[in-house]
Amino acid sequence: MRALIIDDSRTVRAVVRAHLAALGFDVAEAADGREGLGRLRTGGAVDVMLVDWNMPVMDGLEFVRTVRADAAFDRVPVVMVTTESGVGSVAAALNAGATEYVMKPFTRDVLDQKLRLAGLDLHPTS
Repeated sequence: MRALIIDDSRTVRAVVRAHLAALGFDVAEAADGREGLGRLRTGGAVDVMLVDWNMPVMDGLEFVRTVRADAAFDRVPVVMVTTESGVGSVAAALNAGATEYVMKPFTRDVLDQKLRLAGLDLHPTS
C-alpha cells in the first residue's frame, strides 16, 4: 500500500513515516498542500493521505477541499493529523471531506485505529 504524508514538520513526517513503513506502506512526503498535490499528480495512486492542517503555501483544509473536488482522488481516505482540537475544527475538516481526524500528539495505537476506521487493512511487516 502507498501513503502520502503532508506536514511542514520534518519530525512529524519522520515519526509517521517510520510507523507506516513498519506497517508495510510505501511512503511519499510533502511539506505543504501544493507540494502534496504535485506528488499525487505525478507519483501515482495512493491508498491514504495523512495531512496536517497548519502549513505554509496551501494548508490542509484547502488541500482536502481540492482533493475532494478532483474525481481522481475523491475516494482516497484523508486523515487530518493536526493540533487543531476544537469541535469546530473537527467539523470543518470532516465537512471539507476528511475521512478521519487525529489530534497531535498521538500514539501509534490512535493512528492505527484511525487508519482502520478510514478503511485500511493494517498488517505489520515486522
